[in-house]
Amino acid sequence: MSAKKMRTWTEVAANSSWRIFKIMSELVNGFEKMRAIGPCVSVFGSARTKPDNKYYQMGVDIGDMLVKAGYGVITGGGPGIMEAANKGAKQASGASVGLNIDLPFEQEANPYIDYDKLLNFNYFFVRKVMFVKYAQAFVALPGGFGTLDELFEALTLIQTLKIEKIPVILIGTEFWGGMLDWIKKVLLEQEGNISEKDLDLFHLTDDLDEVIEIIDAWYGKDDNKLKPNF
Repeated sequence: MSAKKMRTWTEVAANSSWRIFKIMSELVNGFEKMRAIGPCVSVFGSARTKPDNKYYQMGVDIGDMLVKAGYGVITGGGPGIMEAANKGAKQASGASVGLNIDLPFEQEANPYIDYDKLLNFNYFFVRKVMFVKYAQAFVALPGGFGTLDELFEALTLIQTLKIEKIPVILIGTEFWGGMLDWIKKVLLEQEGNISEKDLDLFHLTDDLDEVIEIIDAWYGKDDNKLKPNF
């Protein structure tokens, strides 16, 4: 490597080190705000889902139902399914949390987030820490790459025992069914990349009442189980 390239590399690397303080700031701010909110459920889903889509209404309904079951709702703070779940939580007068991310397109905070529960992030990985640490369950409605990323991050952390096992529930058999068939036939049976017991890490349903039943059954009456995941 030439001296000029080495000098440029060193200068860039040195400047990058200061980014640590920005990351720390986002973590500290997130921890301070999230710990005061109480037990919540993280709801994942597409930012592109329109209000006339059936899954949007399901998002509204599950947000409402989670609040009435005693939980706040955490979303990515944007439009689509995220907006729907925040809307349901807001209408039910529950905690409506939005973890917004700074993007060059598509992402603006939806109007149904409580004004004191809107957190803005520059870093996806810091935002995902908040999704995971303060969730008592994960509920995934149909979505794209971001939803898949959040879903499989949660499953991986549970599978590897980095966080305690909590309910992971997929809503929409029509949407998720093909992926789950692939997981069973390819990942499990053909390649052996997962274990049979890994299929027990999540539930698939179209019944919103079942979502609440699964979460309630998991925690029962033991309030000591309601705590941050790490």
